[in-house]
Amino acid sequence: MTAGTERSFMVEADDDGIRLDRWFRRHMPEASFNIVSRWARTGQLRVDGKRVAPGDRIEAGQTIRVPPSEPAAPDAPPRRREPRPVSPDDAALVQAMVIHRDDAALVLDKPPGLATQGGTKTERHLDGMLDAVRFGAEGRPKLVHRLDKDTSGALLVARNARAAAAFAKSFSSRTARKVYWAIVAGVPSPDDGLIDLPIAKQPGTGGEKMHVSEEAGSPARTRYRVIERAGNRAAFVELQPFTGRTHQLRVHMAAIGHPIVGDGKYGGPDAFLTGGISRKMHLHARRIRIDHPDGGRIDVTAKPPSHFADSLAHLGFDPAAGDALELDEVKPSETPEGKRRAAAHAAKDRRRERRGERRGRSRADGR
Repeated sequence: MTAGTERSFMVEADDDGIRLDRWFRRHMPEASFNIVSRWARTGQLRVDGKRVAPGDRIEAGQTIRVPPSEPAAPDAPPRRREPRPVSPDDAALVQAMVIHRDDAALVLDKPPGLATQGGTKTERHLDGMLDAVRFGAEGRPKLVHRLDKDTSGALLVARNARAAAAFAKSFSSRTARKVYWAIVAGVPSPDDGLIDLPIAKQPGTGGEKMHVSEEAGSPARTRYRVIERAGNRAAFVELQPFTGRTHQLRVHMAAIGHPIVGDGKYGGPDAFLTGGISRKMHLHARRIRIDHPDGGRIDVTAKPPSHFADSLAHLGFDPAAGDALELDEVKPSETPEGKRRAAAHAAKDRRRERRGERRGRSRADGR
C-alpha cells in the first residue's frame, strides 16, 4: 500500500483479545508506541469506526483503520523482529503436548500455568514455541483461539493459512464446539441452565479484568450442566461457551454465585475449598469439535491435569460421567448467519403486511 493511503486491517483469530498496542508491536513494529498514542489521541486510529486507546483490547473480525504511513527517517535501518529460538526443553514440552496431528491441524493439550500468547512481562508462552511443532511444514503453525494462562486442555492450531481461515470461520459462525470441565463452589440450580449476561472490561483494571455490564457489555452466553455434586459443597460441571468473550466462563460462573474453584480473581475467597483441594484453577478444555477443512470433523478430548484429576477423586466425582453427556448439535437458527436470515425474513414479512394494509386502504378510499 502506497504512502498517503489510509490502511485497514482485519483482526485475525489468533489476535483475539490482545491489547491494541500489542497488535501494533506484532504486526507494525515500525509504528512506535508514541506514534500509535498520537494516532489514538487525534482520532486517526479507529476500530470498527470508533475511537480507541492503545490499551483497549480487540476482537477477531474487527477492522483496524490506520492513517497513511509516515516516511521513514533517512538512513534508518529497517526494523525486523526475529523470532526467539525455541530452547530444547521448550521444544520437548510443546511436542509432548500434541494429542492430534494431521496435514491441516494440531491439537495441543496445554498445561495450566503456561500463557497462550505473550504480553506485558510474559516472554515465555506457547505461541513462541510453535516453531518446534512444524513437523516439516513450510509455514509456521498459527493459533486460532486461546486459553487463559491457568486454564488447561485442548487447543487447536492451524498448520497452514487455508486451515486457519477455515477454522476462524467455524469459530465466528459458532459451528465449532468447545466443552469445558470445571469444579465450582456450591451447586448451581437448576442442573441445566443458560447464562445470558453481557460482559465488558471492568473500568480501572486496564482491560485485565472483565465484569457483567448490561450497559456496556457485549452479548455472552454460556450453557452449564451439573454432572455430579458433592453435597452442597461443590459440583462437577460441564460448560459450553456459545460466544467467545474474554474470561467468559469465569465471569459467568462467579456472576451466578458459583465461582470456579481456584479462581480468586473473580470468585475471591469463596473460590477456594478446604480439605486438601488444590488452589489452582479447576477449569479444563476437555473437548473440541470442529469441521475439518478437507471434510469430516476433528473431535479431540484432553485429559485433565493432575491437580484437577486429584480433586475429582477427592470429591468423589467420576470423570466418565462427564463424557456420558451428549454434545448438542448447533441449530442453523442459532448461528449468526441463521439469525441474520431470520431477521431478514421477518423484515420482509413486515413489508408485505404494510403493503397489504396500504392496498386495503386504497381500495376502501375508492369505494
